[in-house]
Amino acid sequence: MYLTRFRINTARSGARRLLGSPHAMHGAVNMAFPNPSARDGQGPRVLWRVDPQAAGRTDLLIVSPGRPDLTHLVEQAGWPGLEQPGWTTFAYKEFLDRLAIGDTWGFRLTANPVHDIHKPGDPEGARTKRTAHVTPRHQIGWLLKRQEQAGFEIVCTPPERQLTQRGHEHQVIVHNRMPLQFRKRDAAGSSRHNVRFTRVTFDGRLRITDADAFRRTLTHGLGKAKAYGCGLMTLAPARAS
Repeated sequence: MYLTRFRINTARSGARRLLGSPHAMHGAVNMAFPNPSARDGQGPRVLWRVDPQAAGRTDLLIVSPGRPDLTHLVEQAGWPGLEQPGWTTFAYKEFLDRLAIGDTWGFRLTANPVHDIHKPGDPEGARTKRTAHVTPRHQIGWLLKRQEQAGFEIVCTPPERQLTQRGHEHQVIVHNRMPLQFRKRDAAGSSRHNVRFTRVTFDGRLRITDADAFRRTLTHGLGKAKAYGCGLMTLAPARAS
């Protein structure tokens, strides 16, 4: 497994096109691999996420079973005139192997929190419709429902500190909530249809409860819309609470 960081040159028109279209970015990421990994859920897959940073910097993060070649992205959305390659790839497996139950980490996850509902007036037995969670409370609830199976638990704020943190029980916040829409050709390529989804970013602190399940979360992704920049969780040393 590999973790790659690519800095995007937002002044280039190619970069703006990729940043404006999850479908186009998905295609560009796939082109980094001569043999993209299978998406059958059995093995690790390619995951990616666009991360806005301080001072206007924007990074593309990729977790992948194979080492990527992002030369084409440098030409479209990087600094092709520089001598440096434009991206940094780290061996990820060694880090994953060191994860253990009880470890506490800061995390960032960009995801597509959805639930299945029946609309008012639907006849009995009608199929449910997948719908986005739209409030931070429900989006955090979506994450909390998945934490046990995903091998972690969100760290709770001590009761004596909850008053200073607006009553938040869990150490997680939601930001960069963004509804997205683009047109995509069907499998036969004969027609286009609209794809709509909501992408949100969670930042917080977690504790590992099942190391094997957690490694699977980091390499297989969490939730839906993984092809479009959702599902990738990354870790950082947890700050003292």
